[in-house]
Amino acid sequence: MDNKKIEKISRALSDASRIAILQEFKKKKDCLYCAEINDLLDMTQPSVSHHIKQLVDADLLLPKKEGRNLKYVLNQQVLSDYIASLNELKD
Repeated sequence: MDNKKIEKISRALSDASRIAILQEFKKKKDCLYCAEINDLLDMTQPSVSHHIKQLVDADLLLPKKEGRNLKYVLNQQVLSDYIASLNELKD
């Protein structure tokens, strides 16, 4: 993973609300819709949309079209690659 990608993901993860969103994805182990995140985290729809966009731009979430709605899934591969890149910095 290149440094620009690591920086983009790090910036996306620098917000507590985005971490909370990712934690909800981990609990669900499947997918979430924006409306579910609104309810789970007691956030307004525009706020959730902003945070989701940041996570999608960093490739941490993948949008999937389902009818008129979008559902989001956690991109496990990018998250694993990011963690591996950070682990390479140790020792």
